[in-house]
Amino acid sequence: MSTIPGPAAPASPLPASPAVRTYLNAGHTLRSWLLTRDHKRIAILYALSITAFFVLGGCAAALMRLELVTPQGDLVSADTYNKLFTAHGVIMVWMFLIPSIPSVLGNFLVPLMLGAEDLAFPRLNLMSWYLYVIGGCFTLAALVLGGVDTGWTFYTPFSSMFSHSHVIVTLFGVFIVGFSSILTGLNFIVTVHTMRAPGMGWFRMPLFVWALYATSIILVLATPVLAVTLLLLAAERLFGIGFFDPALGGDPLLFQHLFWFYSHPAVYIMVLPAMGVASEIIPCFARKRVFGYRTMAYAILGIAVIGFLVWGHHMFVSGQSVYANMTFSILSFLVAVPSAIKVFNWTATLYKGSITFEAPMLYALGFVGLFMVGGLTGLFLATLAIDVHVTDTYFVVAHFHYIMVGGAVMAYLGAVHFWWPKISGRRYPETLGRIAALTIFIGFNLTFFPQYILGYEGMPRRYHAYPPEFQALNVVSSLGAAVLAIGYVLPLCYLLWSWFRGEPAGPNPWRATGLEWQTRSPPPTQNFDTPPDGGHDPYDYSRGNE
Repeated sequence: MSTIPGPAAPASPLPASPAVRTYLNAGHTLRSWLLTRDHKRIAILYALSITAFFVLGGCAAALMRLELVTPQGDLVSADTYNKLFTAHGVIMVWMFLIPSIPSVLGNFLVPLMLGAEDLAFPRLNLMSWYLYVIGGCFTLAALVLGGVDTGWTFYTPFSSMFSHSHVIVTLFGVFIVGFSSILTGLNFIVTVHTMRAPGMGWFRMPLFVWALYATSIILVLATPVLAVTLLLLAAERLFGIGFFDPALGGDPLLFQHLFWFYSHPAVYIMVLPAMGVASEIIPCFARKRVFGYRTMAYAILGIAVIGFLVWGHHMFVSGQSVYANMTFSILSFLVAVPSAIKVFNWTATLYKGSITFEAPMLYALGFVGLFMVGGLTGLFLATLAIDVHVTDTYFVVAHFHYIMVGGAVMAYLGAVHFWWPKISGRRYPETLGRIAALTIFIGFNLTFFPQYILGYEGMPRRYHAYPPEFQALNVVSSLGAAVLAIGYVLPLCYLLWSWFRGEPAGPNPWRATGLEWQTRSPPPTQNFDTPPDGGHDPYDYSRGNE
């Protein structure tokens, strides 16, 4: 494995001058942006929106970590702490993690990767962004009015009968955002089926498109279940109809089954696009064709299918039958197989490659490493005896964040860095990009690895006070959160700077092989000046190794 200097940008014309029409200069008014039907501009609108929500969710997490520096609850009250972790969970899951890669990178890249001029339904695409913003505003309104104390899972009967916080407003916000996800998924599915460039068969598509296609199927099939569940919860809370409250003839386990039938596939809504990102970045910076392309594509579909069958592993201690527990345990082990296939294929792609360590590659390798830790500890939680011991402890918190933050967020940042020259037409400072990637990786492990130990030793989650013997590891975790925050602020600063002052990137600074790199940077409004040929191998890096 060599560490040769990174691929230099080939001689190429400077980014298009203002006289050349690109998606960025095709109208400068606010109206031109808010009424746009250009998938690339809608991706930028999504990026701005989810960044704002990421900052809000991060602030809630920072306050929680400050509270947990000392064993006593001496910063915020127990009730305020409950509202903080609910706000953090609701915002990060539904306002950032689920829409981040599909709605930002997917919107921008899917038509470019397929050689299409736009998504199949441009107006529907814009409508999905407006639904996202409206749903987010409802969630923000709940926070301003006093917050919600149910946790992001809204477990009944507390959320339906006993909580005195603004549950209905929050439910309505999540309900609306769900429709945004459905419209986005529907748009991607139709685009993949009907708008591929001439010559692009199913097995000529980039793996990123495969990942978004599988994700879209989950979005379209699973999100309506969440919508119905939230409506039933609202009906019970508003009208006293007994769906989940035992006092009214309902069953609280029914809520858990319905909620996790959506929410476990939602994990793959967050992770599958991240896998697609890694499958684009690793071959590029290893200068090798991706190993086992068809196997990778089938593994993506396998994860999407099996992901619908394992929701019950969230309920091992809820009182469901031991036979159901055994079945869900076996299925949870089974879903690890296609995930492991992808890790093996990424490793084989790296083997004997001409590897260079630019910032996108560091993020992609960080994703693979952290996802492996999260996935392996997921097998612990799929084991009945261990799950009983660590349920509702910080072990679960650490596992979830290794998958979601260590996986999805690392991949999102890797994707932003990889395609930033295409999005903006400019380069970011590479040294700062590498420093940020390493800072985030170190800060993340400092934050969440101690939580595995805390959870195994018995520290329960969702408490603002704890026994003194847990303080040392909590201090390390809070210190790591500070390092992680610095790592997140760095890209925000230098990417914003590079948007206005960065060096011109040229059309293909990474010497990548996808169709999106065969057009100008930033792309023209119609994406391509001449119709592209979709019949080539999307990972033909053989000439890069000659």
